[in-house]
Amino acid sequence: MARKPAPKPAATGTKPVGKLPDRDVKTIGKLVGLSDMVAKRSMSGKDPLIQIPLRTKSNTNWNKKKGILEMGDATADRPLFDLKTAKQFMQTMLHASTIKDLIEEGKTSSLRGVFYKAKHTVAGTKENTFDTQDESDPILEDLEVSLGALREELHIFAENRGTLVGNITLVDKGDEINARRMGSGGWGIPSIVEPDVIRFGKCEAKFVLHVEKGTVWNRFNEDRFWEKHNCILTHGAGQPPRGCRRLLQRLNQELKLPIICVLDCDPWGHYIYSVIKQGSISLAFESSRLAIPEAKFLGIRAKDYDECDLGDAVKIDLTENDIKRANEIAAYPWFAENRHWRKEIELLLKNGFKMEVEAMINKGISYVTEEYVPERLKAKDWLE
Repeated sequence: MARKPAPKPAATGTKPVGKLPDRDVKTIGKLVGLSDMVAKRSMSGKDPLIQIPLRTKSNTNWNKKKGILEMGDATADRPLFDLKTAKQFMQTMLHASTIKDLIEEGKTSSLRGVFYKAKHTVAGTKENTFDTQDESDPILEDLEVSLGALREELHIFAENRGTLVGNITLVDKGDEINARRMGSGGWGIPSIVEPDVIRFGKCEAKFVLHVEKGTVWNRFNEDRFWEKHNCILTHGAGQPPRGCRRLLQRLNQELKLPIICVLDCDPWGHYIYSVIKQGSISLAFESSRLAIPEAKFLGIRAKDYDECDLGDAVKIDLTENDIKRANEIAAYPWFAENRHWRKEIELLLKNGFKMEVEAMINKGISYVTEEYVPERLKAKDWLE
């Protein structure tokens, strides 16, 4: 009896996958395009290299009309046959391969997971592909900007950081989340909040109050501020991560909710506001989906020490580093060209001290939620 022909082996590097979403097909096309470019250079006798757009201050432009930071056109070559860049070249291609596998398998991974997936000792040597995650994460950002693809499109997520509560219903991968019934803990804002993952349902809120830290958020939540003032209350655990900033931008752009910030009165609080409003230098390539040019800074303000009759106990002396940072921030064009912000930073430096939002407890445990913020909201007393 004749034997059945043996099945043909699958092509090298190809995995049987189901139908991928259009977004995933597009991203895989970009990854294949990157590898094809490297291969074509090699086949034509040229040194294999990758061009990486520079995520530096000198390659960042302030788009005054849009009110956001944007990345310039400068790039840096990352050739294989150069001792200074050979390892980074290898790391870039290694991560690109891992991302392709994730997309084809319909799975996601954390930044930490991708680091461990790629980490191993090169055969015949004592050299590791990656030694620490501090090596891995920037390479992933290089791939994002080189491919023109968002981290979410690369199937990579970061650790969840930030919390939300308030008058809105969200749908998280089909699960309905009533943010009005989140208790004392709130809803943890995930790393990936794109419309195909997080959808907005019923929303009665009139604005979003974003506070700097979880400790302050707890006070507002315990006092039911969001319920009394019909808003959404969020925090980003200090410098808000991309998931938090992206969600704030979506709430602003899609639901037309004003974003009002309550942050510390110090150069770092000012910087956090700057990042929320205009974007950041390192992520300028994503400003169009992260920055919120209409965001407002309600406080804490340098004038509050006198206006709120605070005691000396709230003062924290400015350090040399604080003063240096304040002067750097004052030179940002979006602050330098705004007389109200120039006055704010000048008064901070003149005072010689900074203040945290928690300083308001000096006036009473709920002073910030029952008097300070409501009065400032009513008077529309904020900086933009």
